[in-house]
Order: sequence, then structure tokens, then C-alpha cells
Amino acid sequence: MADKKKLIDPDDDLSSDDDDDIKILDTATSPESTEEPSTSHCQPIGETGNSQHKEGVPSLLTMDAELESEAPPTYESIGYDAGTISANGIANRNENSEPIFHVRSRTAASLAGVPQQEQTQYESLDYDVCENKLFQDEQLSRLRDRFSLRTHIIRWIIFILIGIITAVIACTIDIVIEELSELKYNFLKSSVDDNVTVNESGGDLALPYLWWLLLSAVPVAIGAGMVTYIEPITAGSGIPQVKSYLNGVKIPRIVRVKTLAVKSIGVITSVVGGLAGGKEGPMIHAGAVVAAGISQGKSTTFVKDFHVFKAFRDDHEKRDFVLGGAAAGVSAAFGAPIGGMLFSLEEAASFWNQNLIWRTLIASIISSFTLNIVLSAYHGVSGLTFTGLFNLGKFDHPLTFEYFELPLFMLLGVMGGLMGAAWNFLNTQINKFRSRFVPWRAGKVCEAVLVAILGVTLACAMIYYINDCRPLGNDPTIHPVQLFCEDNEYNAVAALWFQTPEATVRALFHDPPGSHKILTLAVFTIVYYLLSCSTFGLNVSLGVFIPTALVGAAWGRLVAMLLFYMFPETQFLHPGKYALIGAAANLGGVLRMTISLSVILMETTGVETSFFFPLIIALISAKWVGDYFNDGIYDTVIEVNHVPMLPWEPLPQYKGLTAQAILSKPVVCIKLRDRAHYIYEVLHKCNHNGFPVVDDVEGDRRSEGRVCGIILRSQLIVILLRSLYVENQRFWQQETTIQTFRDVYPRYPSIQSVKPLDRKFNYTVDLSMFMNPSPVRVNTYDSVPRIFNIFRALGLRHLLVINNENRIEGIITRRDFIYK
Repeated sequence: MADKKKLIDPDDDLSSDDDDDIKILDTATSPESTEEPSTSHCQPIGETGNSQHKEGVPSLLTMDAELESEAPPTYESIGYDAGTISANGIANRNENSEPIFHVRSRTAASLAGVPQQEQTQYESLDYDVCENKLFQDEQLSRLRDRFSLRTHIIRWIIFILIGIITAVIACTIDIVIEELSELKYNFLKSSVDDNVTVNESGGDLALPYLWWLLLSAVPVAIGAGMVTYIEPITAGSGIPQVKSYLNGVKIPRIVRVKTLAVKSIGVITSVVGGLAGGKEGPMIHAGAVVAAGISQGKSTTFVKDFHVFKAFRDDHEKRDFVLGGAAAGVSAAFGAPIGGMLFSLEEAASFWNQNLIWRTLIASIISSFTLNIVLSAYHGVSGLTFTGLFNLGKFDHPLTFEYFELPLFMLLGVMGGLMGAAWNFLNTQINKFRSRFVPWRAGKVCEAVLVAILGVTLACAMIYYINDCRPLGNDPTIHPVQLFCEDNEYNAVAALWFQTPEATVRALFHDPPGSHKILTLAVFTIVYYLLSCSTFGLNVSLGVFIPTALVGAAWGRLVAMLLFYMFPETQFLHPGKYALIGAAANLGGVLRMTISLSVILMETTGVETSFFFPLIIALISAKWVGDYFNDGIYDTVIEVNHVPMLPWEPLPQYKGLTAQAILSKPVVCIKLRDRAHYIYEVLHKCNHNGFPVVDDVEGDRRSEGRVCGIILRSQLIVILLRSLYVENQRFWQQETTIQTFRDVYPRYPSIQSVKPLDRKFNYTVDLSMFMNPSPVRVNTYDSVPRIFNIFRALGLRHLLVINNENRIEGIITRRDFIYK
């Protein structure tokens, strides 16, 4: 009982696999050194000193180390000997000794140009199921008591709950934003009407400008402060983090309750503050958090276990639920259940199967339906008309096109690809500048406030200097401002700014022809293009979808107006149609999505299926042109943060190579029946997360044994904490199950939680019932592309390389496919 209590004590040091941990690396030698630096993350047994880790705060993506070390992700030779250690740290070995902590350095050269503070290690997730004896016993027991049927039903129930709760959170965020925005823009309209003299060319805009600054800066400061000081991982949309998680890379705190709370409040304050962003992207992150929390049946934040859903407490099951949560978030954001499923397939998922498609689709449909019911009831509408947060409205007449317009749509796609590539490049350079020159937390908050002030100032300048008055009643704007216009007229420039970005996109789609001047849309496109580029990357919770669609809709409508100005007799130049094509082209150029994006736009606007062809032409053209210059914005964010994301195909330089060229060796191995003291010392001196289990070992030369399985670091720590030794096997064998290890998931205790063995110094650990007896193995002569396909398709964390005699030759992790 004492050991069991020790496992769940909240005061324990849970740094080994805790989501909170962020490891920053220290290089062993100066970057000017011409020799390969020492990069060992292990120390020989008997050598004094402990590894020192520095803790930091992530910018956009930060994760634990796959090999938690003080140096870049490779290892240098450090020998071990039961005898003496020489002055230079290399052990003098006798015949029976072995360099158990000797791993070859390969990535030091590839990281030589990376700043030291960015050489952050990343830890992988265990998507490969550990089919040990305990797991097999559980599977047999499920067959006997028909537990598998109950598990299947419970899994469906969880996906339905994910859809419902995600929709409720989305409704709450949307209602709060709508009410606060209504109050803000009504007040600003009244302030303008009270301080500007009607029918005169001049007026006092100073007081409305100051009120607008205050009502924008205060919410943004609150949101940026919460993100910066409470939960930095909530910055941005969260989609790059979710993509990395689903690819198998662990991100600290990405699926925490506090993350969801800060994300929700941050989105509300940022949108109400008027920043160039939307709430749709963060809803995907919110759905992932909901899925991860519900599926585990416990809260690590509140240290509360509800003792339900215990069968799903592993990375493999959690990944599928998070994928369903992301799809439910897309569905809630856009009212597009099919688009949500396709988004998860095209943009987020790395692993897929047929059953998961159905469960994800059900979560998306339930999310959209729940949101529709709640918002329709809130607004007092009898029918179900609120399909999603991003409701672009239905076109009054079916959108049609002529075949000679297809080349024009293609040209719009090319234009969107060029503008998107330029946007991605400019945004990346701005964010690199931020990370270098604005490292302070207070500076990040001030920067967000300054961008908000800049946006208000540019908007006021446009309203003041551009005279664009239109007849009242021809525009569906919620807050028409008369400003300097005549009676029964409104200022079209103010109409673009005195509402949320979603409402502005809807207005550009549905405003009748002649609602804006060419100058108004031209200046608005340039201003919002630059504002959105400077906003994405701030320490605020905002997405990039809405500002990208808004810029595209603006210049798409502008193109239609220019063409109509040059060819006034044409009948096919519907401005709303070209605004939709421009939004699709700009989104394709920035995000590089095609299928899911076209379906989302169709479901959101309700256009006919016949219009799918022009949309897909614009999207594909934008994607092809943009891909020629750079990657999509989400992939760019991942790359800038040096996340070891596995691509769909191996890198070209790996073709023609074999496993021998990329493996790391020798490997730290553990015997099938090994001394508890040896395991204890290995875990203290080495930060590997997986150890091959070997037998047929001569003496202590474990690295030459025959492979019979693999054991994880987290399993070994639980074994030591629970004292699962051979000598006292009669006390624990009957009550030890696979649930013993699931109970401490996901925050596995660290080796520092294990007390010194003392009396148990010479005890023995038998790993036969704990290890995975069937790890994936490849031969040294297997090709790297084939190994890559196996590694990625199975979601592996460790891949053993053996010779023809089944003896260990090396080990491969995801970093070996990226940095070697």
C-alpha cells in the first residue's frame, strides 16, 4: 500500500514523462570546435554527478526530449568499466567490460547552425501497443466475459460525448464574443454619432478613437497576459501542436484543463479586442483537449480519478480520441461535419483506419448538430439555421459559372498561391525577429497591445481619409455608421471595421454590387494583409483561417469590380462569387489544403455541388504555386520550432541507404533476469526511454545478447516503485495487471521518485511478464525507405536493428530519419 500511495502522490517529482517538463539542451563543446562535440546523455555507472536540465518556456511548440539529454540528439562514446576511470573520462576496460553507454554521434553536424536555445529535445509518444504477458492476459479475460463488446460501445459513447462537449464550449465562446462585440461596436457607433457633425467634411474623431483604443487594448492585454504568464502553449491556433501530437511527438501541456480554460478566454479577448484573427482555429485545439480529457476518465490537473474508461489509458487509444476531437472542433467551427472529418484526414492525421473514419464522422455530426440546437435556441429561431460559428450565410441565387471563366479562376488561384507564399515568408521572418528581439514576457504582452493599437489607428485613418458613402439599406451591416455621409447614407469603410472579421467576410460575400469603392477594397486588402501577417505569432490565442479568408474575399471582390469597370457589359461578374473564389485561393495559398477546404467552404456557404469544380481549381492552383516557394503555414511553424515531424515520405537523401547507415549503437541493454541495482543505476545515469531485453548473455556483455523483447523506461520505474522483484513475487504476482501501469499514465514518475534500494540491492527483476516480447525488428541490410514506411505506418517509438543471429546491432528513433 505504501508503494501504491507513492505512485499517485501529487508531491512526487513526475518529471520523467510529465507534460509540464521542457528540457533545454546544453552543448558539451563550443560551436567553434572543429571536432564533433561530446553529446552523451549518459554517464558511466560509478561516475559521480547527475545530469542537469534547464527548464524554459516554449514559444510555439515545446516538447520533452525523445532522449532527454544535455546535448544535441546524439551520443558520444563514454565507456564503462567495473574497474577504474581515466582522467579524460574514458573507462579502462577489461575483457568482460562493455561500453554500455556508448552511442554514436550523428546529428551534431546537422544542428551546428541551430542556436543553442532552440536545440530543444522532443519526446515521442508510444503509439505501438506493448503486447506483454499482462496485456495478453487482459485480452483473454475480455474474451471470456465479453468485455470487448462493452469496450466497443463505450468507445462510441466517448466520441459522442466529445462532439457534445466540444459544441457546448464552442457555443459559449461564440455567445460571449457576440455579446461583447455587440456592446463594443454599439458604443463606438454612438460615440461617432455623438462627436461627428453630420453633413460636414470635418469632425472630431479623437474621442471615438481613444475609446476604440481602450476597448481594443484592454481585452488584448488581458488575453496576452494570460497566455504569456499562465499557459504559453495556448498561443496561436493550436493546429501545429495538434498535428505534431498526432504525428507522435509529445507536447507538454497541450491537452490540459488549464490549457482549455486559457485558450477559451484568450480567444474571446483577442477577437473582442479586434485583432486580425478568428476563433475557428483554436476550436480545433479545444476539441483535442476535450477528447483527451474525457477519454482518460481522470483529471491530472485536479488529481481526481473517476475510475472510468481505464481501458483507454495509453497513447494509442488517446491518439484516436484526440483525432476525433479535432474533427469535432472543425465541425463546430464551420458547421461542416464532412469537412471536419476530411480535415482530420488531410491535415492532422498520421494514422488512419476505417473504424476511426466512422467514429470521427459521428463526433463531427454530433458536434455540428448540438451547436445548431444551442445557438438556434439562444437566438430564438424555430429552425436549425446556425450550423457553425463561421456562418457565411446562403447565397440568394445559385452560383453559376461559364466555362470560359475557368482560366480566370485558375489565374486567381495562381494569385492566391503567390500571395500566400509571400504571406508565409513574411510571417516567418517576423516571428524569427520576435523570438530574437522580444524574449521577455512583458515585451510579448506589450507587442500584442501595440499591434492592436496599430490596427485601430489604420482603421481610423481609412475611415477618416476615404470618402465612401453608400445608400442606407443596401448593406446588411449590423452597425451602419453615418459619419460624414448624407442622411440615409452610411460609411462603407466603417462598415468593414465596425464588426467582427467573420461578419466582414459574410458582408463581402453577400453585399450587392456597388457596395464599395475600388479604392476602399484595395486599401483594405493591403492593410488587413499586413495586419494579419503581423498578428499570427503573437502571444495570443487566435487562428489564421478568418483573416486569410477575409483578405482573399476582399481582393477577389476587388478583381470582379476591376473587370466590371473594364468590361461593363459583362453579366457573369458576380462579386460574391469572385469573393468566394478569392477566399478559397488565398486560403489554399497560406494553408495548402485542398479537399477538406473546398468541402468546408461548400458546407459553410451552401453552394451547389456544381461549383465544387471552380473551387478545387482555385485551391489546387494556389497549392501548387505556393508549394514551389515554401510550405504551408502550419508546416512552417513546425519546421521553425525544430519539431521532429515525420513527413509522408522519407527524405531524398535516405534513398539507397540501409539501416547500418542511420542506426545508433551500441545500445544500452538489460538482461531478461537482471539485477535491480543495475536497472536502478542505468535509469539514473541514462535517459533513454526504451531498452532492448536480451538473453544468452556471456558475463555482463549485454550488448551482444540475443534480443527477446523491449522494455520502456516508464515500466522499469513502476517495477522499482512497486518492488516487483523475483524474491517477493508471491506477494504481488496475483494482483499485478496491466492496469498497474495504466494507473500512472500519462504522468509517469521519474527515477528520482525511487528510493535507494538499500536492502534490495541484490534483488532480481524478471522482465518476462513486463516486456514487449514482439518488438518490431529490421535487419542491418534493410533499406531506409522501407524502414521509414514501417516506422511511420505503425507509429513506432523505437525500432530495433538486429543481425542474422538476432543479436542487437543498433536502435532507430524518429530523429534518425530527420537529422542524420
